[in-house]
Amino acid sequence: MPDSCLVDEAARDPVAGAAANRPDSPALITGETVLTWSDVDRRTTAAAHRIAGLVPPGARVAIVLANSPEFVATYFGVLRAGRVAVPLNPAYTADELEFAITDSGAALIVAEDARDRPGSSGPPRVRPEFDLEGARGDLPAVSGGDLAVLLYTSGTSGRPKGAMLTHAALAANHDQLDAIDPPVVGPDDVVLLAMPLFHAYGLNTGLGSVARHAATGVLIDRFDPAASLATIAERGVTVAVGVPGMYSAWSRQPDVEIALRGVRTAVCGAAPLAPDEMARFSAATGKSVLVGYGLTETAPVLATTAVSDRGKPGSIGRPLPGVSLRLRSAAGQVLWEDGTASPEEDLAELDLSVEDVAGTDPGEIVVRGANLFSGYWPDGHGGPDAEGWWATGDVAYADADGDLHLVGRVDELILVHGFNVYPAEIERVLGSHPGVAESAVVGVPDHESGQRPHAFVVAAIDPAPTPAELQVYCAAQLARFKLPSVELVRELPHSPTGKIRKRELLS
Repeated sequence: MPDSCLVDEAARDPVAGAAANRPDSPALITGETVLTWSDVDRRTTAAAHRIAGLVPPGARVAIVLANSPEFVATYFGVLRAGRVAVPLNPAYTADELEFAITDSGAALIVAEDARDRPGSSGPPRVRPEFDLEGARGDLPAVSGGDLAVLLYTSGTSGRPKGAMLTHAALAANHDQLDAIDPPVVGPDDVVLLAMPLFHAYGLNTGLGSVARHAATGVLIDRFDPAASLATIAERGVTVAVGVPGMYSAWSRQPDVEIALRGVRTAVCGAAPLAPDEMARFSAATGKSVLVGYGLTETAPVLATTAVSDRGKPGSIGRPLPGVSLRLRSAAGQVLWEDGTASPEEDLAELDLSVEDVAGTDPGEIVVRGANLFSGYWPDGHGGPDAEGWWATGDVAYADADGDLHLVGRVDELILVHGFNVYPAEIERVLGSHPGVAESAVVGVPDHESGQRPHAFVVAAIDPAPTPAELQVYCAAQLARFKLPSVELVRELPHSPTGKIRKRELLS
């Protein structure tokens, strides 16, 4: 670790550690460029000193860069300098960028386009150009409790919010992941980094794991199914970190089995992976997919099938070691807890049986762990309570094995004549129809029932199934009060990580 940068144990500098342990090992590969960990460490140090010379300790630095070595050096340089990183989507509109930059109070913007904007009174913009031979000086000591990064959530309603994650929270999630046996990522792995690095999943689970283990990361800025498979084969990728859309696209490519032959672990997160898509991928490749669940606010991983049944369709697995998790009813009753022991042990503590849980109504996921955020910027509102518990807003149930299954969001719950209807249940049924590519179910007002489910459906075939045909199909598998009205659409709005933006469907 550089003498000029003091970092306590809870705020480990992963790049410095990787450079000390494996200086000549490949760290980043992009195109024909290969950087060692020594190379990345030098660039990170140069970035840290330049940033330290431009803004004071604790200042927020907006990073508007694509997946690239420049992003990596800038991000880790900001952390090493004791400043706060604010990674932002380069594809944001001007209005979206301006909001996040203003809301975070960013004092500096690092972007490829560093031109002054006419009439702009915002913070200065600089390109990610760092003098590797420049002057050096002392950098401030960094503590685990210091704010490391502000990650703006996609926002289920209104404007996005900045989740405040400390150095310790980022490191804690890696401690929790490293407790999995066998490990998901190790020092000899070559990891595909195709997820956007401005997102918690790509940033900490992907890039952070590569640095933590001094592994090798293969950077891809824009995902293309055929091109990415060629890169995986050429570079000997052993771990793929992806989202459902990537696995769906790969499974439809010719020779996918050959291209992925060397992949040891395939990880899917950020959005639910439909059971039929998981089956398609497994049939095409002979490989299973590890499914993970988490949120930006939890740095981000909370649960994974890597600690339960790795091949169970529709499951998000069980909590990571070190994560406490409860399912809580709307009335505050604990329906299920923890899951880090055996299902029988967990249930015995709550005086419940496996049969009880198998029939228990879904409950909101409430979590506690060292990986949780410190609340939303700037005052910490909306964070964990006094006992460290935080309600995620996601609803799930535990099956008879103690494995968790997502049902939907609390704010997406549809009340039909007072009965709970969860959109995910209807979406699963629609998704099993061979003529449906994807669907999104929302609640709409109804003068008789209060609300009713309405499904937006993208067809997978031409001619498309009719709304009436899809309703008949649903009627064979759903109670009458759950039957949706159906509207065929050409496409659904998605976030950069593949989540459907339901709020936009109602606007």
